[in-house]
Amino acid sequence: MKKTPFRLTAYQVQWLLIVGFVTVGYALYLRYLAIELSTVALACDAGLQTMLCKTRLLATYLFRNSVFGVVALIIATLHVIRPSIVLLTGGLIAAGFGIVLYNIGLSGIAIGLLILGFARPAPATA
Repeated sequence: MKKTPFRLTAYQVQWLLIVGFVTVGYALYLRYLAIELSTVALACDAGLQTMLCKTRLLATYLFRNSVFGVVALIIATLHVIRPSIVLLTGGLIAAGFGIVLYNIGLSGIAIGLLILGFARPAPATA
């Protein structure tokens, strides 16, 4: 029995485009308007308890420990083994955050593995 390669439908491509743009857009917002903006950084470090400061604290903790890159790499490896739209979406989200929020090395490898997942055959359906 011949397996066909993993291919996306038009709706899945549109879904991935929306998810990718929203993820990278929010990551850019966090980086340039919450993490690197000095007025926000000084206010948050002084003890301001807003949702933006809590999100800033969480994001800095995650990228300092390379969580975005490691999660993206794990999901991308699973996607190469068993390609699916769910894994592709999760990997795209984690890699998008990782590329923008300072986990460039691991997230770049993960994006390469996500692309490599299209060369593998899709799982056989009964």
